[in-house]
Amino acid sequence: MSKLNKNYLIGVFSTLGEQLSYPDEQLNAIINDEYHYNAWFTPQNVAHAVKSIGQMLNKEDLTKWLDNYNIDYDKAGKKVGLILAGNIPLVGFHDVLCVLITDNHALIKASTQDARLIKYVLNMLVKVEPEFQSRYSFVEKLQGFDAVIATGSNNTSRYFEFYFGKVPNIIRKNRNSIAVLTGKETTDHLYKLGHDIFDYFGLGCRNVSKLLVPEGYDFRPFFEAIQPHYTIINNHKYNNNYDYNKSIYLVNKDKHLDNGFLLVKEDERMVSPLAVVFYEQYKDTASVEALLERESENIQCVVSSANIKAAHQVVGFGESQQPALWDYADGVDTMDFLTKL
Repeated sequence: MSKLNKNYLIGVFSTLGEQLSYPDEQLNAIINDEYHYNAWFTPQNVAHAVKSIGQMLNKEDLTKWLDNYNIDYDKAGKKVGLILAGNIPLVGFHDVLCVLITDNHALIKASTQDARLIKYVLNMLVKVEPEFQSRYSFVEKLQGFDAVIATGSNNTSRYFEFYFGKVPNIIRKNRNSIAVLTGKETTDHLYKLGHDIFDYFGLGCRNVSKLLVPEGYDFRPFFEAIQPHYTIINNHKYNNNYDYNKSIYLVNKDKHLDNGFLLVKEDERMVSPLAVVFYEQYKDTASVEALLERESENIQCVVSSANIKAAHQVVGFGESQQPALWDYADGVDTMDFLTKL
């Protein structure tokens, strides 16, 4: 791209960020229409995703982010195959951004669950800078690629490793996030934890699916603090999951807590079903850190105000679904990978 340099790109993407932060009538129509194609993509959730990306694409953060990398804009760009997830709105945007901003060509295999949004946002980018039109392609099947970034489940990752193992790759598997509570959290902390659990209906890898709590933890303050999130039960797909899991626990006589829109169950597993959060009790900080280390491959981020050592990104309450540009999925530096191709 003839005009391509760091400062120019910061201007282009910060302009896109402003447009996403303050959606116009046409973008708002797309936001409100997605629900008809994917019932999980409510107007509220889509708007949250769009505006979060808009806020992420600000000049200050873009500059801070790009200053960490030596990007050679004179070399010929590589063709990078991208297999995008579709669990939450625009979840694959960051991978596309990384490929485009490093002057590579994105071969995008979008998820059927989230194809419309990413196409529309990239059309917005082309209106800001028309030369980007030739820097990406949407494809049904990946071919002719120099590298691959693929996001999927533990099952699909084996397929990805078989087919893409001979080229440079980043292959992501299932991960979930965890919250470490001390029992000293304020009502505001616990209310914000509700966002970490319920935003996007808990479908994202950055959603909290498990709580680590001190022995004898009293869940009453937690349930009182998250009560304002009760409207989530009005979504029929979430409600179906809640009813199904509740009936399973009742039939099996599994001990659990229930506030009418969330089930809380003691369980050693990391991945809880939708509308359920697992919890595990701990004795001390050392046992918490040992568990985090043991489950390292399954954890995306840790939500806590406690002073704990973790190999993962530790964020404050309510911040799990607000990653910065440099908060890479699975802790793998996508930009470093791309700049070294």
